[in-house]
Amino acid sequence: MARVPPAWARAFVEKARVGHLATSSAGAEPHVIPVCYVLLGDTLYSVIDEKPKSGRRLRRLRNIDETGRASLVVDHYSDNWDHLAFVLMHGSASVIPAEPLVLDALREKYPQYRSMSLGDSEMVRIQVERWTAWRAS
Repeated sequence: MARVPPAWARAFVEKARVGHLATSSAGAEPHVIPVCYVLLGDTLYSVIDEKPKSGRRLRRLRNIDETGRASLVVDHYSDNWDHLAFVLMHGSASVIPAEPLVLDALREKYPQYRSMSLGDSEMVRIQVERWTAWRAS
């Protein structure tokens, strides 16, 4: 574990296309879901986009409201185990209104967001406090 990640770990997270967001309810019920995200400095952001949802407040948002904590793991699997790697980031989390500069960064990384109206969306913000990084080689 390290407060400052190795350079390879930051580059790995910035380049990856999907991470797995882990939250927990106040009653310690875990919830893990794949998300698109962007890392800006030591802060992770994920927007609640236009894809179909259940119609009620998402569990990840309710969990963050309850606990103020979240983690994101980014990994690479290969049948050649010499290429395995993961980066796990833990931090304080909050649900915030969409921020235009963050939306710009997300749209740069994910062209699919360019055609979505996200200005009134909510975002998950995780201030990364702890990094755990491992790779096989």
